[in-house]
Amino acid sequence: MSGLDLAQSIIKAVSKYFDEVAVLITEKESTMIKLWNTEPSITQTWLETSIRLRLVKSGRLWILQFETKDPIYIIKNAEEVLELADRVEESEIYASLPEPGRCAPLKDAYDPKVVDFMNDPGKLVEEVIDASMSHGVDRVAGAITLTKTNTSLVTSRGFQCEEKTTSVEAYARAFKGDFSGHWAHGSTRLSIEKIREVGERAGYYATLTNNKVDITPGVYDIIISPLVAGNLFNYVASMASALNVMTGFSVFAKYKTGEKIGAESFSLYDKPRDVMLPNTRSFDDEGVETYDKPIIENGVVKNILHNSGTAQKMGVKTSGNAGWIRPLPWNLEINEGALREEELIPEVRSGLFILNNWYTRLQNYYEGYFSTVSRDMVLVINNGEIIGHGGRIRIATSFPKLMKNVAGASRERFDISWWEVRIPTRTPFIMLQDIPVTKPEV
Repeated sequence: MSGLDLAQSIIKAVSKYFDEVAVLITEKESTMIKLWNTEPSITQTWLETSIRLRLVKSGRLWILQFETKDPIYIIKNAEEVLELADRVEESEIYASLPEPGRCAPLKDAYDPKVVDFMNDPGKLVEEVIDASMSHGVDRVAGAITLTKTNTSLVTSRGFQCEEKTTSVEAYARAFKGDFSGHWAHGSTRLSIEKIREVGERAGYYATLTNNKVDITPGVYDIIISPLVAGNLFNYVASMASALNVMTGFSVFAKYKTGEKIGAESFSLYDKPRDVMLPNTRSFDDEGVETYDKPIIENGVVKNILHNSGTAQKMGVKTSGNAGWIRPLPWNLEINEGALREEELIPEVRSGLFILNNWYTRLQNYYEGYFSTVSRDMVLVINNGEIIGHGGRIRIATSFPKLMKNVAGASRERFDISWWEVRIPTRTPFIMLQDIPVTKPEV
């Protein structure tokens, strides 16, 4: 039984008990091949089926999730919810499902080459390894994941649609002595050139310098790579969810629509219609047609992300970003700058280049205070030249300050998706001024 057929059968069986029902079924088939010590180490293939139900009775809202395709089990559990109906309070953010939109799946979001390589991903691994080793590195690690996804949504209001997509996610770390380089890529389409670039850039950064220098805590001009930009602005975009704004866990609870939050040169967009980025969707979880929109444009807050419930609560229209409970961004895009990539370092008189980061933590969501720790190499720049690798550092500042201190960006942009960048992001290298840097505790 197809996902759409299963969703229709569940709707038919359950609708008589509830005022509204929506069924969202996501079927994924994935192949992952891991690299360790410059060799393929593990190949895994798995199937995932997620079946979610949105049930409404007298203003009371339930969200159920299953990992079985047994309709009898699912329907039985849905019926048991009725026993709780009188003991559950009405939802504060409930709104009726919208009128059904059109079913118009996006074209070109499904690449047959991804499916072909799922059966034999070995050539892709060879490309990553060969590209890294061409720089004389000692070893390479990483992973490539290929996925095909079928998403089906049926609602009791009459919406029914399914959409097929594919995705490629690749990352590599290359090691040379005490130094390491890293790169990542994510797309709906498979490009041998982009896969090779993952290995090539990881190897290039690992061998860019073998000189260790000390970094004194202070305030620096910084270049952040697309890996770092993707990670940090994932947090900013997630805070644009209206539920986060309503609960105060967001800088957008302080910086309202129309207010300036960043430099005029900085823009951040939600791009569900971009068929090159893996989270592309033509409809959201309520059956509303998605559309591309600015979250921040020219430094000004433009849009908060809504589902029907948060939109009704705040007196606006849904933005096509449901999430039945929490609205979410789909894909992200940051605008390009005027500089070529090779011009960035010469522009810095005294500063740092940060290739990768992890352990990003929020200390104050309302003010946007956060810290993050560098991973792999940090290049120290003096008079526009690299003088060495400075070891691990911590950035501790706020997201508004980060965005207001954007001083430039590269013309080139890169599509990034890996475990530290879960919302696929197209981003340039970004230049930041006057960013406080400390040493993390060992």
